[in-house]
Amino acid sequence: MVKKSPIVFILLLLATSIFSLHAQQKEAKSFDIFGKIKDENNKALKGVSITASNLNKTLSTKSNSEGNYQFKDLETGIFLLEIRKGNFLTHHQIAVDPKNLEHNITINTSGNELEEVHLKAESFKTKMEKKGFALNIVETGESGIRNIQTNELLNTTVGVKIRQNGGLGSRAEYSLNGLSGSAVRIFIDGIPITTFGSSYNLNSIPPSMIERIEVYKGVVPGHLADDALGGAINIVLNKQSNKNINASVSYGSFNTFQTNVNGLYRFDNSGFTVKASAFHNNSDNDYKVSGRSIVVTGLGGQQTPITARRFNDAYRSTGGTVKLGYTDVKWADQFFVGFTGSDDYKEVQHGAFMTTMPYKGRFLESDASLANLTYQKEDLFTPGLDVNVTGYYGNRNRQVNDTVTWAYSWNGKKAIDFRGDHYKYIWGSQQEGGPTLANIKRKVASIRTGLAFAINDKHKILANHIYSGIDREDSDELQSVLENTFLGTRDLRKNILSLTYELNAFNDRLKTNLFGKYYHQKTISVDPEIQRNSDGNRQIVDKVVSSNKKYEGYGFAASYELSPTVSFLVSTEKAVRLPNETEIFGNDGDNVVANASINPEQSNNYNFGIKLGSFTFQKHQFNASTNLFTRNIKDRIGLPIETSLNVDEELIVYVNQGSGTSKGIDAQFGYTYNNNFGLNFNISRFDLKIKNKGVEIDVPNTPFLTMNGNLRYSIKDLIQKNSRLNLFYTMYFTDEFSYIVPQGSNTAGDDFFKVPQQLAQDLGFSYSFPNQNFNVSFDVKNLFDKPVYDNLSVQKPGRAFYLKLNYSINKF
Repeated sequence: MVKKSPIVFILLLLATSIFSLHAQQKEAKSFDIFGKIKDENNKALKGVSITASNLNKTLSTKSNSEGNYQFKDLETGIFLLEIRKGNFLTHHQIAVDPKNLEHNITINTSGNELEEVHLKAESFKTKMEKKGFALNIVETGESGIRNIQTNELLNTTVGVKIRQNGGLGSRAEYSLNGLSGSAVRIFIDGIPITTFGSSYNLNSIPPSMIERIEVYKGVVPGHLADDALGGAINIVLNKQSNKNINASVSYGSFNTFQTNVNGLYRFDNSGFTVKASAFHNNSDNDYKVSGRSIVVTGLGGQQTPITARRFNDAYRSTGGTVKLGYTDVKWADQFFVGFTGSDDYKEVQHGAFMTTMPYKGRFLESDASLANLTYQKEDLFTPGLDVNVTGYYGNRNRQVNDTVTWAYSWNGKKAIDFRGDHYKYIWGSQQEGGPTLANIKRKVASIRTGLAFAINDKHKILANHIYSGIDREDSDELQSVLENTFLGTRDLRKNILSLTYELNAFNDRLKTNLFGKYYHQKTISVDPEIQRNSDGNRQIVDKVVSSNKKYEGYGFAASYELSPTVSFLVSTEKAVRLPNETEIFGNDGDNVVANASINPEQSNNYNFGIKLGSFTFQKHQFNASTNLFTRNIKDRIGLPIETSLNVDEELIVYVNQGSGTSKGIDAQFGYTYNNNFGLNFNISRFDLKIKNKGVEIDVPNTPFLTMNGNLRYSIKDLIQKNSRLNLFYTMYFTDEFSYIVPQGSNTAGDDFFKVPQQLAQDLGFSYSFPNQNFNVSFDVKNLFDKPVYDNLSVQKPGRAFYLKLNYSINKF
């Protein structure tokens, strides 16, 4: 019997839906919303932000110098208007009937309060989180003017744990409900962040440039077609077409300096738009470390524990993007061509573990040059047909520099042997393997194409495709001319196609999403070798290792709104995660050894969640949510299940650990009072077990219990009228975990490999001046200077202070 493909089944279902429902489709027409915004004295207000949203689209604009605003080409239906001026916010719910609608708005500025509107409507965030997926929407809001990096913002999100090996610029991994590394895909507007390389990462994108962050746990929708096994984080950048510019500068501990500027200018008559952003970050990362490996070795091999500063961990990154094109014109909502460039420099203090012999003189350099294209258009050719295309093509390069032969101690001085003499490594470099000036040159391409067709208000189909390609060439300047003549090449091609069918029923109380995915990845590794043939003559032979893998996946998500404040959500997916370039080909810069035989990992993921709220009682507002999850994993990719006898201090290799299960629960609670006081708390608890040699064990190097909480309090009219002072407190709790497997009943010595329980606390404030254009913020990180550790017990920075100035212009 031939097994039927789930993809074929979904295609037949979609085709049947199109033909059966197309006859019901009514000819759609578009209409406009327009009006004037004024204060209580009938004076026009300019620069007021207005967002119009429904289930299908979100549009933003600002009132002009005469107080006028306008939204064009809207379909009939209910829209939520979000009106924002400074820190004040209100919502208007309006119905667009078959005619243009004039809707005027009055704001009461004398009392610093917006006009009270007795309408209850859902925000865009709430609507997104009620689509059935285990989804959290992170709004940047106040974070844009604070000393908060995007990774820190994510780290306070329920179920998310950032695993970072050190300070600014160190390699970071993202854990969602226990699945981490490449099992979690990171996107920038739907494009995998791996396209941009290490020199352009999430900490290079300030929250002020971000509209929202979408965190999908376990089940990833079809429009983000990719091999995301454990979930996805999608950074949605601001797409408003208003003229604006924002600049910020921050300075703090460890000589950390960060600055960025971004802006947009649109010519109203033609729609021609210029969009640009730039950033620069640098830090000495010379924070203090201590512990079992931070020692100085003296005569006779005597080891003396010390508290030392990291002395070979500096980081610098610079980059920017320029885009030219058109916005809000008849033939395109957005059309841009542009260029993205970046480069970074990162010193390497040690290998995968903090060892008694740190590195000095080992560093990495990276750069990227990418051309980009963006095209988006709603109602292309026919009402209901939306298209978006985003593509990048260019070069990424990385060099590893390791030529220092002397050994060093944690005091920054040359190490001595048991006789008291300085000594060199016999292999001639800091890391074993010999001196190197290794170069990795890549040509990269990534293009995402999406089509969406709304048959009517209840039925919608989507098709998405993403292509990713890498041509990689490895060389080493310290190798001989002959060796560099025969360069090895590494090629990776990946295509992922998804088809989705969406249904809204029972007056939008039931929302369903059915999707299928097709995965195809081809890798080729070619290494020329000189061999002798049967006649004894030398000849060049290509050693070729290749793979061609094809897989299918599918999933389903649904939500049912029992009442406006109670919703049930369920989602499931058969997910596939293909090995990435680093896992297959290795990467000297990250101390990763190649593994060409590694297999894709697969998982059956399930989520069940409940959302409660928001409940309002006088000036009090509550909300809560919880999600139960399980992941049944096959061929999990990760570091080897180590024992104390085979831990490698420098190099790591990714392997298929075996089959396992992750199951747990996360929950969050929110409370606000009078929009001045806010409290948020979340907790995540799970078990992650895997079968190793027939025995089920807890996966090492994984924290199973995390909690985060934050408080916010606002004071209006402090020092100056119309100003605002915001006070913040944040706590991060991580329970104890071990980075090796406990050694049976005999646990002697296991404490050496345990990462202790941690509680880090931050405190800060931001002050907004009356015109809302200028903001000052000050933050204290790790307030009580507690030791904080992460991957493989690598210590992170202690107490640190940061000052940030932020200035924005929204009027030209």
